[in-house]
Amino acid sequence: MNIEEIARIAKLMEQHELTEFLVETDEMKLNLKREKALVSAAQVLPVPAAPPPAPVPAPPAVEPQRPATRERITIDSPIVGTFYASPAPDKPPYVKEGDEVSEDTVVCIIEAMKVMNEIKAEKHGVIARVLVENAAPVEFGQPLFEIKPF
Repeated sequence: MNIEEIARIAKLMEQHELTEFLVETDEMKLNLKREKALVSAAQVLPVPAAPPPAPVPAPPAVEPQRPATRERITIDSPIVGTFYASPAPDKPPYVKEGDEVSEDTVVCIIEAMKVMNEIKAEKHGVIARVLVENAAPVEFGQPLFEIKPF
């Protein structure tokens, strides 16, 4: 089973709201789990006017993730795992900001279940921003790179 097949299974799980998928053969065992988002409804009732609440300290400033636009799109993680920017700690990263990528360009590795999976750009453009730090955990569908397409 290759990374494209695993990504396809993960997308089907999301589309059909499955939380777990298990397949086992003599050669391998694949167990995918995802958390199901809980949705609850609340009834809104009118409340008499109350004095304004005490000021709450603002949370520390964090750079917000910019949504992908037509001018910039993202390369997303096809699996859950650990992101590695280079093939080895002593090697340069596969890509950096300003690098041109094509559909077959390997942009990173994601380690999942002790397997190193090469992730390809699957898009043509220039790396505008790297969105994940080396050795950071990533989730399925999480943006890894922002690219400006040609």
